[in-house]
Amino acid sequence: MVQAHGLPELLARVLAGRGVVPEAAAAHLAPRLRDLMPDPSTLLDMDAAVRRLVRAVRRGETVAIFGDYDVDGAASAAMLAEYLRGLGLTAPVHIPDRITEGYGPNVAAITALAAEGASLLVCVDCGTSGHGPLEEAEKSGLDVIVLDHHAASEALPPARAVVNPNRLDDLSGLGHLCAAGIVFLTLAALNRALRAEGWFGPGRPEPRLTDALDLVALATVADVVPLVGLNRAFVTQGLTVMRGRGRTGLAALLDAASLAEPPEAWHLGFVLGPRINAGGRIGDSSLGARLLTTVDGIEAARIAADLDRLNRERQAIEAQAVAEAEAEMDRALTEDPSRPVLVTGSAAWHPGVVGLVAARLKERFGRPSFAFALRPDGTATGSGRSIPGADLGLAVRACVEAGLAAKGGGHAMAAGVTLRSEALSAFATHLSETLAAAVVRAREADALLIDGGLSAGGATAETVRLIQRAGPFGQGAPEPVFALARHRIVDAGVVGSGHVRARLRSRDGQAVGAICFRAAERPLGRAILGNIGREMHVAGTLSCDRWRGAERAQVRIVDLAPAD
Repeated sequence: MVQAHGLPELLARVLAGRGVVPEAAAAHLAPRLRDLMPDPSTLLDMDAAVRRLVRAVRRGETVAIFGDYDVDGAASAAMLAEYLRGLGLTAPVHIPDRITEGYGPNVAAITALAAEGASLLVCVDCGTSGHGPLEEAEKSGLDVIVLDHHAASEALPPARAVVNPNRLDDLSGLGHLCAAGIVFLTLAALNRALRAEGWFGPGRPEPRLTDALDLVALATVADVVPLVGLNRAFVTQGLTVMRGRGRTGLAALLDAASLAEPPEAWHLGFVLGPRINAGGRIGDSSLGARLLTTVDGIEAARIAADLDRLNRERQAIEAQAVAEAEAEMDRALTEDPSRPVLVTGSAAWHPGVVGLVAARLKERFGRPSFAFALRPDGTATGSGRSIPGADLGLAVRACVEAGLAAKGGGHAMAAGVTLRSEALSAFATHLSETLAAAVVRAREADALLIDGGLSAGGATAETVRLIQRAGPFGQGAPEPVFALARHRIVDAGVVGSGHVRARLRSRDGQAVGAICFRAAERPLGRAILGNIGREMHVAGTLSCDRWRGAERAQVRIVDLAPAD
């Protein structure tokens, strides 16, 4: 790559470490939607979905949209509603309440939407496992379209179209897309069909689909789908759209989060995403979709402030639950260190944070984890997170088919389930038996992969910008990790919510700041604090720390080892 394209050696090393071959380097560094966009019709049932949507547009039907309460669901619902409303249709959006309605379509909500005059129901980011409610929808005269990406069983729900690249008979190869990506392809196909019919013209301007790429990028990063192929173009071009601050709601949320710098991919997952999710976790589940569709600056500022407040409340609730769960799992693994899957639950935990608890357990203990909120009515709602190589969604569907859970589903890395509290032990046993071999293989193959060596003097803002050319980084495209050999920890201390901040100095006297998040009570944090004054080999990623207009490189420590 250095010889063929004149790339800096460090950038070429990062690209090669992610499987990029020399002839693909230029395209990887500048992913363009026009080059990577597939024909939407390669998705099974896409043409049937578009035909029904075209009919709805021609007849001016009311099209009800049923979404999910996470970022992907909110973004998908907002994108579809914005497009249909732009064509003059009435498009009410229903986002279910996590606690009272649960995930996916339900009969009460569908009945209410039909009573509002809807003749077509479009389920986004849900519906693939909603057999019962969608049967009732069909019986009531509602036509149904499902636009989803969650893993599917062999039996599909009754619908005019189930557009889902992860259904067993779909050969499109687009299973890495989130629901918002599927909705974008659907709108591209719908736009194409309406254009062919001569629908657009004076008084009927054609919608600019690229304006919706900010929502696709947000959902792609927040839903932790692989940042490969088309998804890289979605995020790269979506960030460009977002930086233009053309969407009133996202601009208000950026302001509420005090984000003055241009948003980058990690901001979508760690700044914007958690705030939008906060409404669905512990507040009003409709806030996210409303924020993303409003054009009223005052309303946007109010919703953004509510979401920011809810996110702070969520952080406090989560911290308490995580502390309890980690203490319980520490005891459990002391008794049985080989336990392949962690399952825990409590009546004191808010149902909206169990997915975050599971993520923290997975992160700390390196194995699939499930956390449950136990309800007074004897049911338990849980969410799980997995490690690469252990398909959690498949295991959960097997539990449902075995009668251990009332409902459940998801994808390889994340899943949700509802069951009776007394079935929790059997559920845990079934998961462990199903995933044991995969977990053993995954943990044996686990390693910290290093992209190259670096010194404090080379860790500059210019280096960070160079590395970022290989991004965006995320699931399936890991952030580059560098080894800083024989750097002395000259000082270290605890800051914020248990973060460890340090300063590293190389033998030539150059220094760089470092941070290790949520590590103060962890072995890694204790090792940093306990080795002040000593030389260590440090592994970490690079980012820019911006303060009062100045940019400085910062190392995010992910591991370290004694230099002797």
